[in-house]
Amino acid sequence: MTTSIKQPNVQFLLQNPAHFFGLGFGSGLAPKAPGTFGTLVGLPLFWLVSVYALSTQLIVIAVLFLIGIYFCDITGKSLGVSDHGSIVWDEIVAMMLVLTFTPNQWQWWLAAFLLFRLFDIWKPFPIRQFDAKLKNGFGVMFDDLLAAIYAIIGLQGLVWAVAHE
Repeated sequence: MTTSIKQPNVQFLLQNPAHFFGLGFGSGLAPKAPGTFGTLVGLPLFWLVSVYALSTQLIVIAVLFLIGIYFCDITGKSLGVSDHGSIVWDEIVAMMLVLTFTPNQWQWWLAAFLLFRLFDIWKPFPIRQFDAKLKNGFGVMFDDLLAAIYAIIGLQGLVWAVAHE
């Protein structure tokens, strides 16, 4: 059943586990910049998996991406908008992916955060095109995956530049 909830609340968050995760444990309920708050949630979650080998980190993130398709799809259908601004699981998982390729220093994590937010908001080619064409849970997750890839490329360029000063 599809409804027209424009701004979800705590009751909506708690009515379905998919909503709880789709709304980033409640971070998506922020009245301003919910995507930024969701991205911030990705930092401590990545820290929890950062102790594992790279292959394990990538498997965990891939699983979170796949179940995120479900979370975002269910939550978007319940909200009546496939990519409602309060759905932030996509930002959480994408930020975790970026951090996988980020040096473990706060300055680099800040750069990773800023680069990811830049590409997630700006949506350079082909992110905007995919965002417009792909709907439902996969579309919600996929455009942030592309923004993460752009952020990783930009970050690796910065790492290389600093190493070759």
